[in-house]
Amino acid sequence: MSSELKARLLEVLRTVAPLIGMICVLQVILVQAPMLLFLQFLAGAALVIVGMMLLFMGVDLGILPMGRFIGAELPKKGSVAVIVAVGFAMGFAVTVAEPDVLVLASQVDRISQGGIDGEAVLYVIAVGVAVFVALAMARVVYGASMRLLFTIAFGVVIFLSFVTPAEFVPLAYDAGSVTTGVLTAPVVIALAVGLSSVLSGRSAVSDGFGLLGFASVGPIIAVMIMGMVLR
Repeated sequence: MSSELKARLLEVLRTVAPLIGMICVLQVILVQAPMLLFLQFLAGAALVIVGMMLLFMGVDLGILPMGRFIGAELPKKGSVAVIVAVGFAMGFAVTVAEPDVLVLASQVDRISQGGIDGEAVLYVIAVGVAVFVALAMARVVYGASMRLLFTIAFGVVIFLSFVTPAEFVPLAYDAGSVTTGVLTAPVVIALAVGLSSVLSGRSAVSDGFGLLGFASVGPIIAVMIMGMVLR
């Protein structure tokens, strides 16, 4: 096993071992689930470990470098519209593929028994992220105040919280929390860092961070609007 594989395996084990250990302890002293179910859990945990290890390696090997390269190349095209359009497209595509978002969408469909279309929720969340990633890219170009953008965005969220149907409010906030997952986070950060690295007088730290928090507001607003439309 290469040193890279070993390092990734240890990283994943440190991440998931507490959860696996806690469930094993509960199995022994408290819940006593059927043995078949417990064995299924152990098999699933092993698959999760392997999958996370490969996912993290893939992110480091290809997604992060390509994201930084794309971000650095966009200003050379000489058009803010291109930068914004690519930000929108990347935000949408990566959100549709985000495992956490897929899980939320499937749970919404199952728990609501089809009352809320999980696929529609998935695409609404993706559009929300895409719009705010595009705004974030424009913010990097123009150097707009992140404080001002957050103030406006959360002001809209607070207002919508009072006029959105009650069943959609918690769903909207959950939608915001699941979008900053293992795919969305590296892509958005890499794009912003790559973009800021070729703009004079810009800091990769101030421009590269904060965008995830800003992008996560988009799906909150989008799902709330969806709730009002469906009401």
